[in-house]
Amino acid sequence: MRSLFQHDDAFTGLEAAIVLIAFIVVAAVFSYVVLGAGFFTTQKSQEVVHTGVQQASSSMEIIGNVYGLATTASSGLEYVKFTVGNTAGGTGLDVSKMVVTYTDEQTRAPDVAYSTETGDDLISVLQTAAAVDPDYVGAWGIIETINANDDTLLEPGEQFVIGVSVPTATTTVNTPFTVNLQPSVGAVFALKKTVPPAINPVNILY
Repeated sequence: MRSLFQHDDAFTGLEAAIVLIAFIVVAAVFSYVVLGAGFFTTQKSQEVVHTGVQQASSSMEIIGNVYGLATTASSGLEYVKFTVGNTAGGTGLDVSKMVVTYTDEQTRAPDVAYSTETGDDLISVLQTAAAVDPDYVGAWGIIETINANDDTLLEPGEQFVIGVSVPTATTTVNTPFTVNLQPSVGAVFALKKTVPPAINPVNILY
């Protein structure tokens, strides 16, 4: 019986097989974890790229001048008017979902109210909102559309004429102010303008 335990080759082979299997299992698990992390990183990178492309392509630009309008030359401005369009290669964006803010040295309106009125009706709304003092809430909307459908989606080739009321009491001569346009997707567009030294019914703002 003693001779049966003098040779342990069989036991050594079994142990080696167990160790080999263990290494294979560990390597497989490790490979799965590494591949999973790689797939997760790749997915996140794709999301970042897609988001960046979407935001970059959903930008708008100001076309032409920005005008400040007033009823009388003795008072401040009542509203500003400008034309917006898509940037080159841009995609459509819903202008009605845009957040508009107004700021000057004395007044801040973090969310100017959107009005569904258009044309002369909107201008009346803007003039009324401009007269509110001191709790200026303001109003803004689409005065008219150019080469556009009846919806509020600003698509390539279309132009929207936007009107934003400003507080007449504080938009006096030489007053700097800022109107921020924040689309639902895309970067903030800041209009930093200054009221001219002399106020006319129609003024080009710089």
